[in-house]
Amino acid sequence: MLVHSRTGKWTLWVLFLLLFLPLFALPLLVILAASFAGHWSGVLPSDFTTAHYTAATSGESLQALITSLVTAVTASLLALAVGTWGALGAHALPRPLRRVLDALFVLPVAVPSVVVGLAVLVAFSQPPVLLNGTRWIVILAHTVLVTAFAYQSVSAAVLRLDPAYEQAAASLGARPAYVLWRVRLPLLLPSLTAAAGLCFALSMGELSATMMLYPPDWVPLPVQIYAATDRGSLFTGSALAVVLMAATLLVLFAVARIRTRASYR
Repeated sequence: MLVHSRTGKWTLWVLFLLLFLPLFALPLLVILAASFAGHWSGVLPSDFTTAHYTAATSGESLQALITSLVTAVTASLLALAVGTWGALGAHALPRPLRRVLDALFVLPVAVPSVVVGLAVLVAFSQPPVLLNGTRWIVILAHTVLVTAFAYQSVSAAVLRLDPAYEQAAASLGARPAYVLWRVRLPLLLPSLTAAAGLCFALSMGELSATMMLYPPDWVPLPVQIYAATDRGSLFTGSALAVVLMAATLLVLFAVARIRTRASYR
């Protein structure tokens, strides 16, 4: 902390708590309380129950969670592969062409995600590539939306790489492919895992584009949450939201462990 006086530090902590609790922590605590509530007619919920979690972890809700996990993992891996390839390729381009490539990768996040969903729907609803009505159109839309974050994360890491490692490997006779797989990618592994975690979290919570594309047999959990709250089942929707947050956090913790180990290699 840059403030050295005791009074200044306490003031900053108080301001942080006053801003953090109402804006971030309190809404999440309300959702957590609602997920256990049987009724909520006063200031606090009453008739606490775990029945909402029973519904949220079985049947269609469990299938929706699995659908979200599969979609997020697949989209994250595809986005990481495309983003890494683009970042490595852009690093070798002249600056004007690199800026053009940067703009192309960032374009999907510069517009509302519902626009991306509509674009994917229009582009892949006719032969020769007909994906409408399949799970792949949802995965493709998620991949398009999160690839920009993978590209930006890896691009920043590539610019920070010390070229001495690659030069040393090349001077010892290593081929470019060997340098890529055994030198550059291992050095980029912490950034790759961080980018994968970010892409996974964003895909798990994506709703706008998904609402335009999902088929009846591929319903992600955010759509299930929206459907539950839309029909008035707020407590069940809250339990589904807690399950979504818990699953996302568990995967992010696992990715963080991998990233920590990669950083100390």
